[in-house]
Amino acid sequence: MEKDMTLEEAMKALEAAVEKLEGSELSLEQSLDIFEEGVRLVAHSRKLLSEYEKRITVLKKENGILKEVGWETEDDE
Repeated sequence: MEKDMTLEEAMKALEAAVEKLEGSELSLEQSLDIFEEGVRLVAHSRKLLSEYEKRITVLKKENGILKEVGWETEDDE
């Protein structure tokens, strides 16, 4: 299910999982199931963020000309 989720959907689902764990009287088995779901949601969110990070570019002005560069090089200067 996580594969098709957007980052926003995954974050909402993670918040819901945390609320269930904090506010309910769950059995140990139910708590573990929800915890495992949360771990999968976090991994999915990290994967999405990594993919988004790769797509980010920065326009950099160099000698009066705007140049598109990868975001990683911004910290190198």
